[in-house]
Amino acid sequence: MTLTDELYESVKEIWDGYYEHPFVKGIGDGSLPIEKFKFYMLQDYLYLYDYAKVFALGVVKSKEPEMIRRFSWFVEDTLGGEMDIHSGYMERLGITDEDVARATMSLPNASYTSYMLSVGFRGDELDILTAILSCAWSYAKIGQELVRKNPESVEHPFYGEWVKGYTSKEYVDMNDEILYLVNMLGQNISKSRVAELKEVFVNCSRYEAMFWNMAWNMEK
Repeated sequence: MTLTDELYESVKEIWDGYYEHPFVKGIGDGSLPIEKFKFYMLQDYLYLYDYAKVFALGVVKSKEPEMIRRFSWFVEDTLGGEMDIHSGYMERLGITDEDVARATMSLPNASYTSYMLSVGFRGDELDILTAILSCAWSYAKIGQELVRKNPESVEHPFYGEWVKGYTSKEYVDMNDEILYLVNMLGQNISKSRVAELKEVFVNCSRYEAMFWNMAWNMEK
C-alpha cells in the first residue's frame, strides 16, 4: 500500500460526505443558487493566494534543484491555471477587482489556510505536499464523481465550466504529480511519520468539509 493509499483510507468517510454535500450536488445538477456560488468563488479566490504561498514554502524548504523547480511550477500553475477558472466566472458574476480588494476571508477559510501555512513553516517538503493534497486530490475526485453520476454536468451552461476545469487533463496531471511526489518522498518512512502525515491530511480534509459548509451557508 502506498502512502497516498493510506492517506485516502484515513479520510474516505469524510470525502464521501463531500459528494453528498448540497453545494457539490448543486453544481452537479445545476440547482445551486447563483448567490451561493458567487460567495464561494470569492472565498476560494482568496484561498488560492494562500494555497500558492504553501507551495512557495516548498521552494524555500527544498534542497534539490529539481524539487525547487517542481514547487515553482505548482505556484505558477495555481496562480495561472486554476485561478483562470475563477477569473472567468468572476467576470460573469460581476465580481470586480475592487470587490476582491475589499473582501475578507471568512473565519473557516482563514483558519484553514492558517493551518496549512503553519504546517508548511514547521514541516518539510512532504508535510507541505500532504497539506496541499487534501484540496487538490479531493477536487479531482469530486469532479470525477460529478461526471460519473451525471455525464451531462460538463455541458451545463453555467456550472459546466467548473466541472470541466477540475476534470481537465491539466488539472488531473497536476494532481497526479503531487500524488507521485508524496509517494516518492514517503518511501520507507516510519510508522510514526505516517501517523503524523495522516493527522495533517485528516485535519485538512476536515477543513475542506468546513469550507463546503461555509460556502453553502454563506458564512462570514
